[in-house]
Amino acid sequence: MKEFIKIHSRDNVIIALKDFSVGDVIEVDGKRVIVLNDIEKGHKIATEDITNGTDIIKYGYPIGHAIADIKMGEHVHVQNVKTNLSDVFDYSYNPNLIDQLPHPNRNLTFNGYRRKNGEVGIRNEIWIVPTVGCVNGIAEQIIREFKMEENPDDIDGIEVFKHSYGCSQLGDDHESTRLILGDIALHPNAGGVLVLGLGCENNKIDEFMASLGDYDRSRIKFLSSQSTSDEVEDSKALLKEIYEQVRQDKREPIPVSELKVGLKCGGSDGLSGITANPLVGYFSDWLISQGGTTILTEVPEMFGAEQILMDRCVNPEVFEKTVHLINDFKQYFIDQKQPIYENPSPGNKAGGISTLEDKSLGCTQKGGIANVVDVLKYGERLRNKGLNLLSSPGNDLVATTALGASGCHIVLFTTGRGTPFGSFIPTLKIATNSELAAKKPHWIDYNAGPLAEDKTFDEALEEFVDKILRVANGEKAHHERNGFREIAIFKTGVTL
Repeated sequence: MKEFIKIHSRDNVIIALKDFSVGDVIEVDGKRVIVLNDIEKGHKIATEDITNGTDIIKYGYPIGHAIADIKMGEHVHVQNVKTNLSDVFDYSYNPNLIDQLPHPNRNLTFNGYRRKNGEVGIRNEIWIVPTVGCVNGIAEQIIREFKMEENPDDIDGIEVFKHSYGCSQLGDDHESTRLILGDIALHPNAGGVLVLGLGCENNKIDEFMASLGDYDRSRIKFLSSQSTSDEVEDSKALLKEIYEQVRQDKREPIPVSELKVGLKCGGSDGLSGITANPLVGYFSDWLISQGGTTILTEVPEMFGAEQILMDRCVNPEVFEKTVHLINDFKQYFIDQKQPIYENPSPGNKAGGISTLEDKSLGCTQKGGIANVVDVLKYGERLRNKGLNLLSSPGNDLVATTALGASGCHIVLFTTGRGTPFGSFIPTLKIATNSELAAKKPHWIDYNAGPLAEDKTFDEALEEFVDKILRVANGEKAHHERNGFREIAIFKTGVTL
């Protein structure tokens, strides 16, 4: 079993794959390194003397600089490393594109639901989408009574996606609420939707309806609670109309090229960039080679690795959109009078991540090596197949909701610390280490930990593809079994 990993030949640190004690001896590139501190798994060890001000190299790139002299064998972490990053940059386009991904097209299929407009879903659920948080309780009551009367076991589920918004917001915040809720109402994982309003909110039902465009009126229904004497009974009647259609839907073979997958991480640790994130990147490249689509988001966790993504943009137009993606998000921090690089989190640091570059260079590996074909604004829906970038913060619930709203069927969520949540679409948790997978088997859907032990990426990819296709075929992720389904909408402005 491997005790450490040196990720790139240029690196001046290694990553511990076990706990080390003072005095332990490691052989690195023919050198005898004596460990000078107790080192936890996932943390960095210097493989040479590093003088104050010198860059710390990991993944072949600087992840910051030393703020003190560091001896060979010493723990390299927040106590002696500081970020190199600063504010808004001017970027240059230096294309570094690939002609072909290293995966053959296998013409695989999954069993999904072909909707009337040609889109594909991997679930056949009924959703209540509140236009405003005031009706969350009514929606829960409607579902509770509807289930007692109908017992709808022949569909994949019936859910309400509660939120706190739809009123008392202005400008971009108001528009974001309508955009995200509209994206959810149109999502093909829903066989039918009841849009439930109050009647006096900013997010007016008639304007919401118009924003949906050409929707299926037999599958999306609307009700304003203030306009009827018994909103529960009237809503149940509409749900019954929807249910009678949704229950007739059947799965059919769908090409894998129709699959859209979001890429997300949370609670990262020192193994994230070694196991789970590269595996997800390997899968992203595989899916794109089959004609499919993936989306990478969490813009603040691209800072420090953004030039790598920019150089993979297919043309200058996509490059300029990526520059705006990065600098606009940095400007958001500046406008809020907050430091841009106050990241990673306490949990990230405990797991061995020292700086934002350290985190970002691991995080962006979820995008594999494919060319970047498009950049989406927050709330925009997918237009192009291939690897896309999406504007969203790193917050787990907000970013995962944004990925689903853009059209993703599934989110692949890598984690080194663990989390139980799930969004309105299947959210698969991929553990970076085997200890987490053993401790939280009711949270974790796939264990990438063996990639730090003896499993190859090719072996893991076969298992991983099989797992994702089973979920696309209807197998529930753990959060679905646990009943954890949530949404969150990004807010930046005034609340009245």
